[in-house]
Amino acid sequence: MSTIVDNKKAFHDYFVEDRFEAGIMLEGWEVKAIRDGRVQLKEAYVIVRKGEIFLFGAHISALPTASTHIHPEAVRTRKLLLHAAEISKLIGKVERSGYTLVPINLHYLRGRVKCEIGLAKGKKQHDKRESEKQRDGVREIQSAMKQHRR
Repeated sequence: MSTIVDNKKAFHDYFVEDRFEAGIMLEGWEVKAIRDGRVQLKEAYVIVRKGEIFLFGAHISALPTASTHIHPEAVRTRKLLLHAAEISKLIGKVERSGYTLVPINLHYLRGRVKCEIGLAKGKKQHDKRESEKQRDGVREIQSAMKQHRR
């Protein structure tokens, strides 16, 4: 599994409790642009509509060579493909338990582009500060260990 792009903001804003791997319905020019690394998940989120799950707000910029005869839409709603049991489980959690679905990353699996989505709860401001303190503490410990080895 090789990662194409990560959504770093997902772990900053949410506690990710469970992860699912979904296929994405893409057009040909989008696949070419993703292979070239022209994709961004920063503003993206996952929505549930009529029993289906969609990736909304993912930005894929078209290659000038790959899209000469069409007018590509960089930010469009793309359908995510999951098994029916997974979809019903996710919909139940989102509607009843107050969870949110967030895209975590895009990656290749056997030559196909997959999207990893996370079942997450939102962090409050003090939770974000707490995780920053922990991260800073770990960084300080690592730098002290590095200096100690010299």
